[in-house]
Amino acid sequence: MPMRKEILVAALAATATLVVAAAALRRWKRRKQWQLKQAHRILRKFARDCATPVPKLWQIADDLESDMRASIASNGTRGKATLKMLVSYADAFPNGDEEGFYYGVNLRGTNFLILCARLGGKNAPISDIHREEISIPSNVMSGNSEDLFDFIAAEVAKFVSAHPENENEPVKRTELGFTLSYPVDDAAATLGNVIKWDSFSADDTVGKNMVKNINRALNKHGVNLRVSAMVDDTVGNLAGGRYYCRDSVATITLGMGTNAAYIESAQELAHLNGPSRTSREMGISMEWGNFRSPHLPITEFDACLDSESLNPGSQVFQKLVSGTYLGEIVRRVLVKMAQETLLFGDPVPPKLMTPYLLRSPDMAAMHQDTSEDREVVNEKLKEIFGITDSTPMAREIVAEVCDVVSERAARLAGAGIVGIVKKLGRIENKRNIVTVEGGLYEHYRVFRNYLNSSIWEMLGNELSDNVIVEHSHGGSGAGAVFLASSQKENFDF
Repeated sequence: MPMRKEILVAALAATATLVVAAAALRRWKRRKQWQLKQAHRILRKFARDCATPVPKLWQIADDLESDMRASIASNGTRGKATLKMLVSYADAFPNGDEEGFYYGVNLRGTNFLILCARLGGKNAPISDIHREEISIPSNVMSGNSEDLFDFIAAEVAKFVSAHPENENEPVKRTELGFTLSYPVDDAAATLGNVIKWDSFSADDTVGKNMVKNINRALNKHGVNLRVSAMVDDTVGNLAGGRYYCRDSVATITLGMGTNAAYIESAQELAHLNGPSRTSREMGISMEWGNFRSPHLPITEFDACLDSESLNPGSQVFQKLVSGTYLGEIVRRVLVKMAQETLLFGDPVPPKLMTPYLLRSPDMAAMHQDTSEDREVVNEKLKEIFGITDSTPMAREIVAEVCDVVSERAARLAGAGIVGIVKKLGRIENKRNIVTVEGGLYEHYRVFRNYLNSSIWEMLGNELSDNVIVEHSHGGSGAGAVFLASSQKENFDF
């Protein structure tokens, strides 16, 4: 009898334990369900705030066109316009007949790229390309423009010696294409006046004749190359587009930064101050990263990112579109989810709180992960944020946040392209090729698809074939070579 009683008590205790465990499991499941429900609530609101339906895209395209016209009409003072619309007075753009071996320099900031290539004419592909990236020493970066150009010229001399046009012949007197990855104030093109130097303290460069300075340095180092104009690197890419097709009207940079340049008729710019124009068309660097419109879909996360940035209220479009910021927007959304829903457990992973830790290439990898249970997302969360126990549902949410951010960015860029072509009055009856350079377009397949589909949605079946988006030719820095091929020998030093 006592034995039976003990067995009964043990059975009751075990049953009670199972009941408690089952209740705890139910509570855990309910908590998890609530957490996921709250995370999805945040995601849905974020997606609504980021939405870019076609009517909104047209509002943005129209605002961009109006801003372009206002900036041109204001003679470069911009007035209420947000675009700088920097006119490049390079002598000409290629027409596809250019032949020969050309050299170029792309000055970027803490480094510059020297390259050479051969053009075969008749729109033949660029060939025999050689590139070399040179880091700029800290003492040169902290010096003046003379130090900078002297260093560049010395490196160009070495490069030309290593990569001559013909092995047994000296380099013939020819043009050196020179592009800058900074906005260049081309109110006088061959002056190459710099608006700002983000990485240099060479303040004496501002307002001085950079072209004369670089040509003196090249002459000093015995380099038989001369620069006739310095332009924004986006305008250089525009030259590349024109070499391959006369219908190339604009070029877009979509990488860590973003910009746009397009071909404008000289007649449209006749009222602007500047040197006399020998060409019927001019390249304009829009500096569209600073574009603002009341119709841009700005969320609470974008507003916080902007207010905490080094330039609050500035570069609004860039902060929505460029690769520098896309991963950071994703991170901020995930932080809110982690804090309010414990999406990644308790406590919030400390590394998730580190700004700009998520880079756009990693964001693209997570977004494009098609593996079962999102294993790439799992690995990236471990590698970047130290999140070792993410659930499949949490990973799915991460991928969806990446999708929302990339779709908005790509569709805004698409609206910008339509706005440019609309300004040119070419949408309805002319073929327009727009070349795109940069890692977001080249390596981020879903981003590229969203951009192309946005243009198709805006223009419809009848007109979408009039706007063709292509990847730029020749790779990074090649615009300097195309620019060199079309410039006249108009050297002054």
